[in-house]
Amino acid sequence: MSEPLAVGQVVADEQYRITRENLVRYAGASGDFNPIHWNDRVAKAVGLPGVLAHGMLTMALAGRLLTDWVGDPAAVVEYSVRFSRPVVVPDDADGVAVHVTATVTEVRDDGLVGVELAVRVDEQKVLTQARALARPPKNAS
Repeated sequence: MSEPLAVGQVVADEQYRITRENLVRYAGASGDFNPIHWNDRVAKAVGLPGVLAHGMLTMALAGRLLTDWVGDPAAVVEYSVRFSRPVVVPDDADGVAVHVTATVTEVRDDGLVGVELAVRVDEQKVLTQARALARPPKNAS
């Protein structure tokens, strides 16, 4: 039997990489072909530092960490974020590292757990108020 979850406990931590190839694939899946997501010249012409990852792709990576932890996407009852800083993706093989950490903020009597997701690039938050409510995996209670 595992220990009960506790407020402040880190339950998941992962680093994901986003490359330009990922952006092209995501554009195809989402239908968002805005050139700021693949063309440096266009991105810079509109005042951006370079090509940006789709905000929803960044949000999806944080959601992936959460669903990987709970084991079932249907166990995520609520999920919300605010976009606070763009994720600039360099034109190289390495791309950019996005670090996501999930920390318990609430353990409810109904079995649901509140989780805060810290989503950072180079130690700077790119998503804020990233929160979720989920049913934890059976082995985590």
